[in-house]
Amino acid sequence: MLMDFMPDAPTSLLGLLVASFLSATLLPGGSEALLLAVLAAHPERRDAAVLLATLGNTAGGMVSYWTGRFIPPHALPARLELVRRHGTPALLLSWVPLIGDALCVAAGWLRLPPWRSGLMMALGKGARYIALAGLLA
Repeated sequence: MLMDFMPDAPTSLLGLLVASFLSATLLPGGSEALLLAVLAAHPERRDAAVLLATLGNTAGGMVSYWTGRFIPPHALPARLELVRRHGTPALLLSWVPLIGDALCVAAGWLRLPPWRSGLMMALGKGARYIALAGLLA
């Protein structure tokens, strides 16, 4: 029944990219459910779907990172010690609901290197999407 409403593959992939981006910012989103719907409707597009979801979600995470760069140093609470203590590897958890966005903002606020931050976000977020895609394999 869901497949009756699923658009063609290019449109689905574009929607997945946009939803993945938005869900990685401070806006709510459900990129995981959309990924599973796209994969159910277009299993032949698995690699492209996982790649675009990872790219969009990482780009959204980097928006949060750069947002953190503009927050005054005294504005964030000490509960961000996880990022301070572990540095960019803490961003492997950037996919975790509720805390992932805060980790990305904290990384920017702490002025962690952007390329390493983006890489760690991509690895964590990509692993999540690969695991989800594996549920349908």
